[in-house]
Amino acid sequence: MNEKLLIAVMASSLILVFSLLFAFPTMLLWNWALEPAIDGVHKIGFWQALGINLLANILFKGSEIKSK
Repeated sequence: MNEKLLIAVMASSLILVFSLLFAFPTMLLWNWALEPAIDGVHKIGFWQALGINLLANILFKGSEIKSK
């Protein structure tokens, strides 16, 4: 039982670290580079940057279709 709790805590920690590693650069790039350069674009927060990353992953991730 104790090992399962440890694994759950470690997995949650890894998810948090990776979301921080990917969302903050997107947020900073958007807010510091794109927002001032494009009219009508507003600053985004952490959760919006994470959503942009998830959407980009869904849209641009290559699908590997193996043919026999």
